[in-house]
Amino acid sequence: MPSASPPPDWVLAQRRVVGERIRAVRLDVNLTQEEVMLRSGIDRASVVRIEQGQQAPTLDTLIKLAAALGVPLADLFR
Repeated sequence: MPSASPPPDWVLAQRRVVGERIRAVRLDVNLTQEEVMLRSGIDRASVVRIEQGQQAPTLDTLIKLAAALGVPLADLFR
């Protein structure tokens, strides 16, 4: 089975934008990555990678992050 090719640069750029938005919301609601981890059940390393745009979160992960941050899911994309 061939390995998947890396995503195009524009996708990686958008992933970074979403990660930056998640981080901004987290800071706005005054939570640490550790607190987000505890509230969401997502390990801290994944939270870090998502915020840095290095990991593409699934929809379920985004829903958990929004709930942990206490914001509607759409707020992670504005």
